[in-house]
Amino acid sequence: MTPISRGFRGRRQPEATAARLPPGQYETRDFPVLSAGPTPHTPLSAWDLMLRGLDGKSARWTWDEFAALPRQKITVDIHCVTKWSKFDTDWEGVSIDTLIAEAAAKGVATGGYVMARSDGEYTTNIPLADLTNGKGWIAFGYGGSPLAPEHGGPARLLVPHLYFWKSAKWVRELRFMETDSPGFWESLGYHNYGDPWREQRYSGDE
Repeated sequence: MTPISRGFRGRRQPEATAARLPPGQYETRDFPVLSAGPTPHTPLSAWDLMLRGLDGKSARWTWDEFAALPRQKITVDIHCVTKWSKFDTDWEGVSIDTLIAEAAAKGVATGGYVMARSDGEYTTNIPLADLTNGKGWIAFGYGGSPLAPEHGGPARLLVPHLYFWKSAKWVRELRFMETDSPGFWESLGYHNYGDPWREQRYSGDE
C-alpha cells in the first residue's frame, strides 16, 4: 500500500540544527501528513481505548473516562522515516505508565511487547520498555488545540524517540504480547524497531 502524503517541503539546514538531526534527516517547519489510507473520523461518543492483557483481561476507557485521567504536556522533536524532522513539537496526553497502572488495578497483565491497533486496522509493534518510564503517551492535543484528525485525532500513540510510523494515528487498542510480532509496515519491509539515530528505516538496516 502506497502512503498518502502531502505538505513536504525540504529546506537547507543551518549548522545550528545539525546536532538535533538524526542521520539522513532534514528539518521542516511544516507538519507533513502521511498515512496508509483514508482519515477516519470517529465521533467521541463512539471512541474508546482498550488495553488487553496476556491473560485475556482488559481495561477500557470511554472518551470522557480517558480525558479524566492525569495528563501531561510534552515538548519533543519528532522524526519521520520519510526523512523530515520537526523540532519542539508541543503535545498533551496521558502517559502509557498511567494507563498501565490503571489497567493493573483491573488485573490486566503486561508482556514484553505491545501491538498498537488503530481505526482502519493499522498496527505497529513496540517493545514495552519503549513505552514506559516516560517514553510513550496517548496524545490528544497538539499545539494547544485538540489533535486534528489528519494528525491522528482524536488520539494517537506518541513515541518520539522512534521513527514516527511507530506513533500510530487513531489508536484504539494496546495489546500486550509475550513475544514480538510485526505490525503493518514492519511486515512490508520496514525495520522492526525504528531508531532514527541508527537510521533503522528498513529491515536490512542494522
